[in-house]
Amino acid sequence: MPEKEMVVIGRKVTPSLVDLCVKTAIDNVRYLGDVGETDLDLLGQILPHCTVDQLMHVEKCSEGRDLSPVTDKLWKRFYEKQFGTRNTEKVVERMAKSLNSYKWIRLYEAKSEAVAEHEKKAAARIKQLYKKENARKQSRQVQLCTKVPPSKYKRSFYGGGGPGHNVSNHKSNLMKKSKIEFLNSDREIYCVLAVDYKSRHSVMR
Repeated sequence: MPEKEMVVIGRKVTPSLVDLCVKTAIDNVRYLGDVGETDLDLLGQILPHCTVDQLMHVEKCSEGRDLSPVTDKLWKRFYEKQFGTRNTEKVVERMAKSLNSYKWIRLYEAKSEAVAEHEKKAAARIKQLYKKENARKQSRQVQLCTKVPPSKYKRSFYGGGGPGHNVSNHKSNLMKKSKIEFLNSDREIYCVLAVDYKSRHSVMR
């Protein structure tokens, strides 16, 4: 009969040295590396407490030793948690049909690489679409002005827009200004002469 079954209820059971070692290993599982020749039964108690990264670290550090008798079911669990039950069932069906069996750590690595590559390509497509959309928005903001605004110096002899007196036809601003001053002075002279002519005729009458 096992020793623990012989212990009277209410009394504390003194853990064995192996139990203490297992507990210590579990509490410090993040520090595990090469498990060397550790018994598989002990690893079966310790390794289930590892995260994905921790278990992968143990696998890499324990190169040369096949841990799949303990870790294969753990990697299948991680695969199902990461990629879903449906994908896991598909993999099982494919292996059954092909009569080939693969370690779940390899399946997990292959699937992770495929997902990472897909996400990379998707991110690149989104980035390219964003650039195109941004360029389209910027192009809509650019407005080309092809209409020449009318000149503020466009006048006629009497201040109107009659033909022959469009100052805007002159290329030089100085010439435009001179032309305007000339037209204005002529207009003033005309007005003076007109007033003088009327006054003379009124006196003669």
